[in-house]
Amino acid sequence: METRYAVSPAEYARMDMKELRKNFLLENLFATGEIRLAYAHYDRIVVGGALPVDAPIPLDAAAELAASCFLERREMGVINIGGPGTIMADGVTYAMEKYDCLYIGRGTQSIAFLSNSAENPVCFYLVSAPAHRNCPTAHIPRDKAVRAALGSGDTCNERVIYKYILPGYVESCQLVMGLTILAPGSVWNTMPSHTHERRMEAYLYFDVPPGQCVFHLMGPAGETRHIVMKDRQAVLSPPWSIHSGAGTANYSFIWGMLGENQDFDDMQGVVPA
Repeated sequence: METRYAVSPAEYARMDMKELRKNFLLENLFATGEIRLAYAHYDRIVVGGALPVDAPIPLDAAAELAASCFLERREMGVINIGGPGTIMADGVTYAMEKYDCLYIGRGTQSIAFLSNSAENPVCFYLVSAPAHRNCPTAHIPRDKAVRAALGSGDTCNERVIYKYILPGYVESCQLVMGLTILAPGSVWNTMPSHTHERRMEAYLYFDVPPGQCVFHLMGPAGETRHIVMKDRQAVLSPPWSIHSGAGTANYSFIWGMLGENQDFDDMQGVVPA
């Protein structure tokens, strides 16, 4: 587990591109046969990737958590972006197809990830938040998610949002999580841009075609910059930063939010100018 410390807008303004990437970009979350994690001091989010191939990989509590198990004081959402696999949580096995999500509640003692096939391995992306109460573990296939179609081809942002973990559907302590799939010919996400003063967010870009990339826009309104991102890379978005992007081809991304509330529409709009 690596640690990322919080950055203010004043520090951001003085950073060059190398420093921006060092502080906000998570380039290597996925490694064969490993679980890689990053602990960020924005609402104490943990993001990570698990890429099991031939054997199950247990999710142990990293020393940075000072806990007896990973979810002793936390909750977690996991979305599969690879081949079919399974998650074992306290003796219960959950079959996970691509785009399936599993919410795992606080207090779960043992968690392990497994691929069904080494030729088509699973790829799990996880987001974890501190939790003050226990909520039931829940499996959510994509066809059971809350679906919303947004944007249009005319503005190059036709997309479908799948909301997995949110109030009134899958109960959590503070985590909100889902994914967005852009239609062919569409490249813009999260427009119009906005900030979340009471929450932070993390994006994972995936299904980015070979040789293509995404230009992720961040920063306060009026002083935005971009980070060039490749397939299966994640980026941290502080509460003061917008979080929009444009790709050289269509792609998908997972968004995970945590903070003071779970209101999906609690945002501060930024008008392009």
